[in-house]
Amino acid sequence: MKPALLAALIAAGFAAHAADAPAYSGLGAASVTAETLEKFRAKPLDSELSRKVQAIFDLRAPGAGILSPDGKSLYFGWRVTGTAQVWRIDGPQRFPVQMTGGEDATSLADITPDGRWLVVSRDRKGEENPGLYLQPAAGGELQAIQHIAGVQTLFEFVSEDGRYVYFRSNDETADSYTFYRYDLKSRQREKLFGEKGYWSVVDHRADGTLLLQKALSNVETEVWEWSPAERRLKPVIGQGEKAEYNALYGARPGEILLQTSKIGDFRRLYRLQDGKLAAISPELQWDVSGVSIDQLRRRIYYSVNEGGYTRSYALDAHSYKPLALPQFKGADHVVVGRDTRDGRYLTLTVETATAPRSSYVLDWKTGKLTQWVLPSAPEADTSRFAVARLESYPTRDGAQVPMFVRRPARCEPGPCPVVVHFHGGPEAQSDAGFSPYAQLFVDAGFIYVEPNVRGSDGYGKTWLNADNGAKRLDVVTDIEDAALYIKKNWGRDGIAPKVGVMGGSYGGYATLYAMTRFAGAYDAGVSNVGISNFLTFLENTAPYRRALRVAEYGDPVQDREALIKLSPTSYIDQLKAPLLIIQGASDPRVPVGEAVQMYQAAQQKGVPSDLIIFADEGHGAQKRENQVASIGHTLRYFEQYLKPAKQAAGNTAGAKAAGQQ
Repeated sequence: MKPALLAALIAAGFAAHAADAPAYSGLGAASVTAETLEKFRAKPLDSELSRKVQAIFDLRAPGAGILSPDGKSLYFGWRVTGTAQVWRIDGPQRFPVQMTGGEDATSLADITPDGRWLVVSRDRKGEENPGLYLQPAAGGELQAIQHIAGVQTLFEFVSEDGRYVYFRSNDETADSYTFYRYDLKSRQREKLFGEKGYWSVVDHRADGTLLLQKALSNVETEVWEWSPAERRLKPVIGQGEKAEYNALYGARPGEILLQTSKIGDFRRLYRLQDGKLAAISPELQWDVSGVSIDQLRRRIYYSVNEGGYTRSYALDAHSYKPLALPQFKGADHVVVGRDTRDGRYLTLTVETATAPRSSYVLDWKTGKLTQWVLPSAPEADTSRFAVARLESYPTRDGAQVPMFVRRPARCEPGPCPVVVHFHGGPEAQSDAGFSPYAQLFVDAGFIYVEPNVRGSDGYGKTWLNADNGAKRLDVVTDIEDAALYIKKNWGRDGIAPKVGVMGGSYGGYATLYAMTRFAGAYDAGVSNVGISNFLTFLENTAPYRRALRVAEYGDPVQDREALIKLSPTSYIDQLKAPLLIIQGASDPRVPVGEAVQMYQAAQQKGVPSDLIIFADEGHGAQKRENQVASIGHTLRYFEQYLKPAKQAAGNTAGAKAAGQQ
């Protein structure tokens, strides 16, 4: 640990917790020993449990994909091999052809305008340091544009003339991005510019002018423009405001489309012309959650998040008059995907509560809608899947927290045990839709609950910003209030249900905080890639993420008292219920040391605790075998500790299956 941070910790009185939560240093797989990785590798699951978990991975559908310029082939991402790869289908409902393979997660970024090349992104071991490659559209070997160990190479766009691939990389400075363009003919890269900050391209013009977004936090942004002629940045909007702006070039000269909550509590779509903002979308008590425009600037697409359900709309880009999109009765989510460069074909995905996502192609010229890729549901009747019902629970200060609840048909004997799943982000949102993962718990007899506590997206900026910085201390009690409400109201015959807590990333942090600061509210917890101490986390997380995380959680010096109060390790003495911790060794966001220090503290406390580290994963498991292990051990843990009738047998069988330390 760096001297400055250690001094700050001691000054804040954190030294008293040093024995319970020893400090660590470093990031990634190199920060832990081979002996540690071997000691905490996932143990084999019971064969019956493994089969149950394996089965849910066959209930799947590929991503929406990108159509070839002629509209005859669809390229998409799919995990059917166990690892994300790129596939192609040459016509509606044809047999798919696998384009990429191997052990590294690979995704499709774009197709060149002439249809000759795919641009693909490939990551290794979840490090989030991907490289960019070219692949012939007909298939063949990948040709590297750039892939450097420990460096992010992130795709931006392909120029309209098909000559350049634009990308950004933190190869010069770890916490900032330099922008390049790669000449497909000469196979040489050219540096355009590099500026301090977390920059990305949000749109571009044919002459090479770039519309840029500079992120100040996970939400707050500034919009800038860079001209290749002047080679300098020009401010557009957001400078000094600390507001949210997502921008695109509009159809009219000088027009910029903005998705923002600057004016009201909810995001709305506006046009910026001559320094003036004018609303395009109607005023709603819901967020405009996404905006895009076709490459010929003829149609604007936007989606609305109606409390966890997605509705999509289209507008004429010149008149802003509504254009009709296909209607899908009973759909939880209708999402607009990518259009072809000539604007004729548009991909859409449709998802219901009882069927995997389906992908369609709309032909704007003929009005014909065609289903292209069929979802898979082998050996399963998905029509019986539990539908997520939107409910709410009250907090101690009178707020109502929305939550999606899936219930089994019946529970015997006594009240159903409950699993509360907190989402990541923290600015994410749990929503409705098809979830084999949730159904696995429902089938096992658990009520599955997904709250959207304050700080979640989808309910306006007041709700979203309620937990920023030290304000989190005022609303983090939403975590405990969920369990208090469930135990008070969901019992049977005077018996309160057992309640477990789980989550990944920020949800993993919420789990650790629930098990320590709110000890007794939950009866068991499973934390996946969760923060255990904000100070050590901010000290060791990847440089490119640190500034954004400080903006969300607080400054280690100025806000150190609040960060200590919000850290699970500060309350390790209160931990008393069983805790399982799951972590990827290569995680660039939440260092593996966060999991190790929490596990060691729990062990010293004498609380039943387990740790699983995946040596070849990062921020969450990507490979199928690791996903099966992660989900299987999570389910096993809750079976063991939330079902009293099976407690004794479960303790023995579960310990044997997991090889508990």
